[in-house]
Amino acid sequence: MDFKERKNTDNTPCEGSLDVGRGCRFCRCDGEATASACEGCYKLHSFNWLEDMPEVFPTDIFEVRFKNTRKSYYRNVNNLPLRRGDIVAVEASPGHDIGIVSLTGDLVARQMKRVGFNPQNGEFKKIYRKAKPYDIEKWQEAIALEHDTMIRARRIAADMKLNMKIGDVEYQGDKIKAIFYYIADERVDFRELIKVFAEQFRIRIEMKQIGARQEAGRIGGLGSCGRELCCASWISSFVSVTTNSARSQEISLNPQKLAGQCGKLKCCLVYELDTYLDARKDFPRVREPLQTVDGDYYLVKTDILSRTMWFSTDPHSQANMRPLGVDRVKEIIRANQKGQKV
Repeated sequence: MDFKERKNTDNTPCEGSLDVGRGCRFCRCDGEATASACEGCYKLHSFNWLEDMPEVFPTDIFEVRFKNTRKSYYRNVNNLPLRRGDIVAVEASPGHDIGIVSLTGDLVARQMKRVGFNPQNGEFKKIYRKAKPYDIEKWQEAIALEHDTMIRARRIAADMKLNMKIGDVEYQGDKIKAIFYYIADERVDFRELIKVFAEQFRIRIEMKQIGARQEAGRIGGLGSCGRELCCASWISSFVSVTTNSARSQEISLNPQKLAGQCGKLKCCLVYELDTYLDARKDFPRVREPLQTVDGDYYLVKTDILSRTMWFSTDPHSQANMRPLGVDRVKEIIRANQKGQKV
């Protein structure tokens, strides 16, 4: 992260604050509000591996990020000289919003295809200008309202006995609109709630329902692996995860170990699933114990990647286990089918 200390013209340090949700640092230099992006300090970070290469297909489409995991794509209609990390004012409905350019060049088209982005009515919203000190100052004022607004909104929803949880509030850069992110297990009729919010906060209201995984991505945190949560660092679309994914990989069905920060099954359970399913195709189905001159041996566990099957004389115990390769197990099954004991 870029924490290089800025100074005023009289060599005194600037007053600064870091906004982790948006990955930028606000400063007040010579009485003027400024903002600068902090690399590696925001969610869904994307590495532009084509940045130092010449552009093959020049494009006027830029990826702009906002609070936490919200990103979108805008057209540079005014041909502004934009680079990654620039603070820009973009078209919103209504008014304008303030965001940070996070991706430029050829990689923007690849990223849009990866996340399945489609512009509304076939048209991209516009980038108006680089943010001016007035824009940044108003943006800071809007950000300062978010936490208190979320707390008050939760109280109002609880007083109205609505079965929903408001997890985050994001103000628009011009402070005339706010997005309320909420999760709910069932359908919620929040028409009356919107009226109360509009009366209490004097702004336009947009309610956006998100899932438990999306909420975990917006909040962020560390997983049991010690790394940043995948939903906060790179996953933009979620697939269904079931306990069959754990069974196919011979993982213990322990709910505490299989659940992530969101309380749902971990997304990483499907990362290697295809590899395991392909490897299992060559494994024989052992429906009966293997018959040997020493007695019957029962399948206890399977090591899929090493192509090893472990057998024991007691089907309910892992004592005196014998490892056998897949090919050897097939030979024994064929011999048993002929009535031979190995």
